[in-house]
Amino acid sequence: IILAYLACLSNAQLSSKHYASSCPNLEKIVRKTMKQAVQKEQRMGASILRLFFHDCFVNGCDASLLLDDTSTFTGEKTAISNRNNSVRGFEVIDSIKTNVEASCKATVSCADILALAARDGVFLLGGPSWKVPLGRRDARTASLTAATNNLPPASSSLSNLTTLFNNKGLSPKDMTALSGAHTIGLARCVSFRHHIYNDTDIDANFEATRKVNCPLSNNTGNTNLAPLDLQSPTKFDNSYYKNLIAKRGLLHSDQELYNGGSQDALVTRYSKSNAAFAKDFVAAIIKMGNISPLTGSSGEIRKNCRFIN
Repeated sequence: IILAYLACLSNAQLSSKHYASSCPNLEKIVRKTMKQAVQKEQRMGASILRLFFHDCFVNGCDASLLLDDTSTFTGEKTAISNRNNSVRGFEVIDSIKTNVEASCKATVSCADILALAARDGVFLLGGPSWKVPLGRRDARTASLTAATNNLPPASSSLSNLTTLFNNKGLSPKDMTALSGAHTIGLARCVSFRHHIYNDTDIDANFEATRKVNCPLSNNTGNTNLAPLDLQSPTKFDNSYYKNLIAKRGLLHSDQELYNGGSQDALVTRYSKSNAAFAKDFVAAIIKMGNISPLTGSSGEIRKNCRFIN
């Protein structure tokens, strides 16, 4: 009960009006910079959303993922789920931070910038918008071990996914809605090779298509890219769920959501209603953004998102 109370207390400290007087143009600055980034490369909307997810799942939404390694410090960027450009878009966050600093010096945290940028990435690709609770502060440390242990690998089973999300206070419904983020973006051959060559819950034509650009040999094609959503890879919609029903999930962990298990009915619901998906996605991502935020006097407001002050 005390833990639940503390969780509510920390969430209550976040407010969409947090910077109303200290940085009134914040959301306009973030949106403008994100718009430029997405116009330049549509994939960036998905990349920034992934950054937010991979940050929040490791010790909460504290911008720890943004910290660069130094000679005395190892951050989270080289964790197995993050390395080799698996997470990207750091330079976009740098640009937003520079623009925000020019308007409101030493006021807005990198953690809040990332939360806003993720929302805008979704919106700019045709998805829903929402009011982002703000007031997070930035971590002064990061954890390679936590990043390695807490981020769900592409090989995850449904039970493993459920456990990892549950550990962060997210329900199976939240998990299935958040997985819909895979309606945008690309994945590397190394993350779906096992699924297309070894799993049986996969459409034969889809399998053949994906094998062309992802050879069986582990030594070639690891970084070759394929869209997570074959139908509309740059549009935030419910096609991801339609693909799962057609056994066209790109990752093993995707198809696990529709494979005779507990989430089949919800996947079916989202496949039939983009509105139901959008509503639940928004609720789930706000909940995810509330994971263990640093508030009050904890952490700091970083001047440069890559390094502690």
